[in-house]
Amino acid sequence: MMIEEEYTEVKHEDAVEQTDAPKSCPAKLRIILQEHDIRKLDLPHGIPGTVSELESIVRRAFGLIGNFTLHYKDADFGEEYFSLTSTSDIKDKDTIKVIYIAEPPTLTLTFTDVGSSIKSPSKSCIESSLHTSVTDIYPSVSSSCSGLQDTLICSSTEHKPQRSQRWPTEFPVPRFAYDTELVLAAGSEAFKKDGIQLNFTPILPDILEKLAECIFNYVAYPTSAQLSDVAEALVQKHPCLKEPGLYNGCYGWRQRLKYKMGNYRAKLRGIGCPELDVNSVKKKRAHEKAPAKNIKKPRKAEVNFLPPHPLGETEESLEQERVELLNEVKGGMNYLIINDKMAKTFSIRRQEIVTQATPVNDLIYRWPALFDTAQINEEFRRITTVHLEETFMAKLDQYAPKMMSLVFSKGRSSKTSIQRIKNMLLEDYSLERRREAAIRSLMVYLRENEKDLFKEHLDDGDIANEVMKIIITRGSTILEPTRARIVIEGTEVQQDLDVPRACALLMGLIYALNLSYPKELKNTFEAFQKIFLELDDMKPSPKVMSLKNKLLY
Repeated sequence: MMIEEEYTEVKHEDAVEQTDAPKSCPAKLRIILQEHDIRKLDLPHGIPGTVSELESIVRRAFGLIGNFTLHYKDADFGEEYFSLTSTSDIKDKDTIKVIYIAEPPTLTLTFTDVGSSIKSPSKSCIESSLHTSVTDIYPSVSSSCSGLQDTLICSSTEHKPQRSQRWPTEFPVPRFAYDTELVLAAGSEAFKKDGIQLNFTPILPDILEKLAECIFNYVAYPTSAQLSDVAEALVQKHPCLKEPGLYNGCYGWRQRLKYKMGNYRAKLRGIGCPELDVNSVKKKRAHEKAPAKNIKKPRKAEVNFLPPHPLGETEESLEQERVELLNEVKGGMNYLIINDKMAKTFSIRRQEIVTQATPVNDLIYRWPALFDTAQINEEFRRITTVHLEETFMAKLDQYAPKMMSLVFSKGRSSKTSIQRIKNMLLEDYSLERRREAAIRSLMVYLRENEKDLFKEHLDDGDIANEVMKIIITRGSTILEPTRARIVIEGTEVQQDLDVPRACALLMGLIYALNLSYPKELKNTFEAFQKIFLELDDMKPSPKVMSLKNKLLY
């Protein structure tokens, strides 16, 4: 009997060891921090025994703050997400989603004596009279301000770039000096009554100066179309300024504004405006000593192409911020600190990229955070004020059915490409595959070669000679997802993406690194810019304009 009991105890101990053994095995988890920020978590000691331990590991690994809970995919219910209550529900290579818990804001009211407040209002009384904490409303302040993401992080107002909005649909004519407004009011009355044109020569300098200031709030180098918008808005608001005998009565105003903007830029260049100073002759290289040679200005509707430094900052102080940012990235990914320092160093980074044309390898060494997916989205927003992935995917989904319908109805010239796209959809009709098919259909319609953008790879292969490419690796079965990598100048800068997202992030990198569109793909990237991202969409090329009209009507 004693022998049997000993044997039972030994057998029970072996069972315990066998049960606990898998817990000590290294494991990996797929962590969804946000909709477009998915990361890998390595667990060298295996999956922890409790959910609270796993939450602590996730919090430390990704620098999360605020309250959150973890959800896991349950295979029994069609891969739906359920609250994680026990770590026994997950295993190696499972998917975990971080869900932030929004808490109601807390209000603190402080009542002070009116008399004493009038005599000496203290700073603490003013600040705490009605205080609502941002972190109370948004406890998940850990990533970017993009609408795509579940968390909110807003850069400090002191780091904001010079411009915050794009060129308006209807240009707002500013209010001129008081005496100018009186003259215009009297002129408008006379024009309505007798049709008499106003002699605007005495007030012309004030009108042009105010319009130039307003234009510069949007763009430093306005196009002819933009100047026409301003001239038309001016004569529409003040009909007495309309010039008879000229096309639509405002051609002369457009010409005046053109020369005025040149003089206005020269004035600002003289006081050191970086966006204009970079194009001064003394700042150019020896072989570019000509006013119109190699002008550095926005060419893809950038709103903040070369912004000034934040108030009170110098190149030396911002370089110190860059070093601290580099140490922060190496030490641990605290997204709150990283995002704040990236916003603060935006101006010096743009000067380095635009004026020095720094190679990608050097930028990865000096600005590694710039190649993080969240920061690609943030940098694109800083440059254009547009949310990159949110806008790109929304427009892609909107136009995808019409796009494929247009291409599938084409003739024999594209028969092979069309059949290949149809076969892709027959194999897999997931959202990512439909988006990829729509992008490929776009390229077929624009008569550009898909191989110039995409490269199918079964192994690592040689990427040293690839200037700009999306490398695609297909899974051996439908269950294995298609993975894409972005290669620029022979360097892999992004990996483990789906194909549509790789296209969106490639656009973000082109803007962030100030790259030109490849000549063989200029129509495709122009469509990405002017149709999907709606940047400078009023001036597409004839081919892109034709496609846009067919998609809209």
